[in-house]
Parts: sequence; C-alpha cells; structure tokens
Amino acid sequence: MCFAHAGAGVSAFHRWPELVGPGVDVVPWLLPGRDRRRREPRVVGRDGLLRELRGVADVVRDEPYALYGHSLGGLVAFTLARAAAEVGLTPPLLLGVGALPPPDGVAALVGGAGLDDAALVGLLARFGAVPEGVRAGDVWHRSVLPVLRDDLRLAAALRGAAAGPVGVPLLAVAGREDPLGRPEAVAGWGRWTSDRFVRRTVPGGHFFVRDAALPRMVGRAVRVVARCAR
Repeated sequence: MCFAHAGAGVSAFHRWPELVGPGVDVVPWLLPGRDRRRREPRVVGRDGLLRELRGVADVVRDEPYALYGHSLGGLVAFTLARAAAEVGLTPPLLLGVGALPPPDGVAALVGGAGLDDAALVGLLARFGAVPEGVRAGDVWHRSVLPVLRDDLRLAAALRGAAAGPVGVPLLAVAGREDPLGRPEAVAGWGRWTSDRFVRRTVPGGHFFVRDAALPRMVGRAVRVVARCAR
C-alpha cells in the first residue's frame, strides 16, 4: 500500500507495478480531496485519517502487506502502521518512508499551513516544490495549493500525535539532493522502530519516488521480510 506526497494524487506510483519485481502488488491509496475524489472533504487530523484508512482493511483482507509513504505519505504510513489494530489490520511486514524527517525532526514546510498564499508559495519555491511558470490565480493555485495547505495541516497533526515507535521493520530512504529530507535527518527514523532499521540513500531530489531506484529497492525489501516471516 503506497501513500503519496503532499498536494498529490497517486500518479507518482504509475510505474511502480512494472518496477517492484515479482510477488509484490502495488496498491496506491488516493486520499480524499484530489483527482477522482476531489469533491470529498480532505482529512486534516489523525482521527479523520484513521476513519479514511479503515478501507485499507477491506483491500488487504488477510494477506500480508507492506506500507510505503513518500514525504507526507510517510507520516500517513507510519500512523497506519502504529494504529493498525484500530482499523482492523494486523501489523504490516514492513514500513517504508521516504523523503521525510521523523516526527521529532525538523520539518521545514509543516509550519507553512497558516501562511497566506503568497508567503506559502514563496516558502515552497525555496525548496523547489513549485512548478516552473505558475502564476497567481492559475490552475495550480486554484487546484493544487489548497490541497497542499491542508496536507501540511495533516502533517502537523500526525507529527504531534506520534506517540512512540512502531514494532515492525522500518526502511527509511533519502534523496541525496533532497533539501527537505536530507540523509542525516532521515536517519533519525531509527528512533521510531523497536524492530530492525535500515536506511538508504538514492540519487535525486525530493521527488525520487518517480525514479526507478526506489520501487526496485522497496520490492526487494518486501520480498526479504516476506521470506523471513514464513
């Protein structure tokens, strides 16, 4: 089960099914308020998120599963892994997070949810999170910026609600050129699992989720933990 970064749908995972390798099914989870679910209210807190994620149990059923979340999606995946029993799930075989400092680390964008549009766009632009050529009042400002703002609210809520480590293996991945999730910051996820911890660094900036190295790595990791669980 995969969860995307702030402001996004699930298009970042469109190549994953062909890249993860054998024995792993890729199921991106689209949060409400975007793409085909754009008319649904967005979730901005832990309780609302867990109500939304009760549907994951219907997809997973009794099959073994793993979670991967990128940036904001990493907080979503972590929250679900820690609260699996609350939504009717057994714990995942593996929790993977990418491009994300841990809940007790410094997160440069999370405080931006309360800024006005111009200030928020300026903050995002400093970290390369604004597409080239956008202009005030254009489609990006009308359709993406409000989602991004609410996703930052959700990120702040999930960081504040993180009450302790998960009891499952945790893979934390950083992009070598990512200004928002630097490798040394991502290494702090080791404090957030009581099980095995592995960290890796891949080429790329914040959106290395779209490159081939990450899904191949996640696929290998899932196969390893699945074999160990037999």
